[in-house]
Amino acid sequence: MKANLERCSLLQALPSKGFRLTSQRRALIEIIQEADDHLDAASLLRAARQRKADINRSTVYRTLELLKRLGLIDELDLMHLEGEKHYYEARPRRDHLHLACYKCGAIMEYTTRTLERLKDEIARHNQFQVGVIRLEVGGWCKQCRPRSGTTRGSSMAPGCGVH
Repeated sequence: MKANLERCSLLQALPSKGFRLTSQRRALIEIIQEADDHLDAASLLRAARQRKADINRSTVYRTLELLKRLGLIDELDLMHLEGEKHYYEARPRRDHLHLACYKCGAIMEYTTRTLERLKDEIARHNQFQVGVIRLEVGGWCKQCRPRSGTTRGSSMAPGCGVH
């Protein structure tokens, strides 16, 4: 579930950077911009073909690559809950976290001033200009979390149990 984060208008950004907005690109960009969920390339292609039947897979990948290169979208792996599948979202004006449920696969977005303070601290202490922070948190959502009182460090997490 996407948080109510203000996102840049991809439809305005592409032409302002000197790129043509073809009807196929427009359809793909509108879908990304309007999406309530995180999209993978296959779901983007399916949705695009409902708007423009002549869109092909290579157009989707070329458009995603262009948008990534221009810094307009982010590519996410979302805890690899579905293998090596990657998801795409329009880059918001503020950084945010992705919370991924191990059991049901739900993805939630969370933003907090603490993340902005962490970004400032990283920059200050390391004399580093932070461009973007991507953070994913794996665990169990409200509906799926274990009721037995297990907490941090539980052996129920995927992997070797080292946290």
